Amino acid sequence: MIAYKTSKDAKVLFVGINPHPGSYRRGVPFSNNKMFWYLLNRAGLLQEEEKDLRNDESLKRIYDKKFLPQYGLNFINLIDRPTVDVTMLKKGEAAAGIRRALKVIRSCKPRVVCFIGKIAFNTFYRTRKCDWGWQTKIDGVPVYLMHFPIRGPASVRVKELKELKRASAV
Repeated sequence: MIAYKTSKDAKVLFVGINPHPGSYRRGVPFSNNKMFWYLLNRAGLLQEEEKDLRNDESLKRIYDKKFLPQYGLNFINLIDRPTVDVTMLKKGEAAAGIRRALKVIRSCKPRVVCFIGKIAFNTFYRTRKCDWGWQTKIDGVPVYLMHFPIRGPASVRVKELKELKRASAV
């Protein structure tokens, strides 16, 4: 199970749709395919050795001990139930997670909220219309929609994450 930590100190709150079973078992978001972690590192949001991101034990330590306290990054899923594919999710299943995410955004006020992929964004907003990049703020908090990190050119994702880093800097 992935443990979510909330804090008023978060620079970026990443919002995903739901965990992959492997990531859920490890207790670390995106640990089944570690590209998300490599992209965070390449964009300068983390300062870790890539070998430590590849290793499940060291990645778990980084997530548990550094992700929020040192890097100011936070993560939440709209649905906590793991699936191999999002097509296995049921309509309306995200309602409680949307309320939870809104509560975290409103109470903790991260500097930026970043939706990871259009599925998470569209589920949260209950819409099918969206473009990549900056969106309408939620209670004064800037919102960004980034490409899903698994498919497509890494350079696009690194550029998006660098934009988040700039926007979340004090």
